[in-house]
Amino acid sequence: MIRIGIIGPSEIAFRRFLPALIRIPDFIYAGVAIADQTEWLDSNEKIRLAEFEKASDFSKTYGGIIYHSYNEIIVSGAIDALYIPLPPALHFYWAKKALLAGKHVLVEKPATTNRTDTLELIKLANSNSLALHENYMFVFHQQLVAINEIVKSGEIGDVRLYRISFGFPRRSKNDFRYNKVLGGGALLDAGGYTIKYASIVLGESVRLVYAHSQFIDEFEVDIAGSAAYVNHNGLTAQIAFGMDNSYKCDLEVWGSKGCLYTGRVLTAPVGFHPEITIQIGNNSEVRKLPDDDAFRKSILHFRNCIENDSEREKNYAEIEKQAFLVQQFIDNTQL
Repeated sequence: MIRIGIIGPSEIAFRRFLPALIRIPDFIYAGVAIADQTEWLDSNEKIRLAEFEKASDFSKTYGGIIYHSYNEIIVSGAIDALYIPLPPALHFYWAKKALLAGKHVLVEKPATTNRTDTLELIKLANSNSLALHENYMFVFHQQLVAINEIVKSGEIGDVRLYRISFGFPRRSKNDFRYNKVLGGGALLDAGGYTIKYASIVLGESVRLVYAHSQFIDEFEVDIAGSAAYVNHNGLTAQIAFGMDNSYKCDLEVWGSKGCLYTGRVLTAPVGFHPEITIQIGNNSEVRKLPDDDAFRKSILHFRNCIENDSEREKNYAEIEKQAFLVQQFIDNTQL
């Protein structure tokens, strides 16, 4: 059994992580930690009280105990692994402390806010035979397999272009995504998804052609961006993302004979049946894709990384590749 705790009572932990976790017999949910007054960037007592109330809801709904500091849960002998759903700027510090304490780490994307920190976490995890998993859960959804099979079948001909778009309307002003100190910005949030998918469809030879970021006066972080990637065969993937946009979560695959379109390719929830539209000439057909629980499968992959050396090492390589591509975007736009 793997006893897992959570650093921070976040919405994604309550709404997505724990419902998936409790369906996996190999894990025991041990508890959630709230920050003490020295551990959070804002020591406002109202915020700490709100965090405790959230943590109480965790215990009432899923069991587990409340740890009254992040350090307390990290050093606890009752914990084997930690899930870290904190804002991105806090990932490196707490993931490093967890790894140094001998805990396996499942961290929300992005693993850190820069390649140097990510490489340090990988090196530390590897030297101690610990799992480190960056939770881009969409990659485990069965719809990606179904889409790939259609593309490989040649139904839409030879692929000329992938276009991947992910953006959403502006959220509340106090959302961490718009806070530079907390690691906000469209690239590290929505952009990471599009880069991850582009790297999957283009393979190991993926390289950046251009990158562009957009800013507006209200925020210090990038609000939107776009880029193009190619591989050694000349296949191109264009990406676009933003967090002050009308909602899009789309994939377009443009072939020599036809096109494939789908939405919710990066964020399909449990029970949702995605659809694709295949257009060849004047004929258009809508097909159902399989539903899936991508979060559960991401946790299962984390378990495999804990138990299997080769899976763990392959996962390190995937995290390193993503960190390189995101850093390449940053370096080319001077974010």
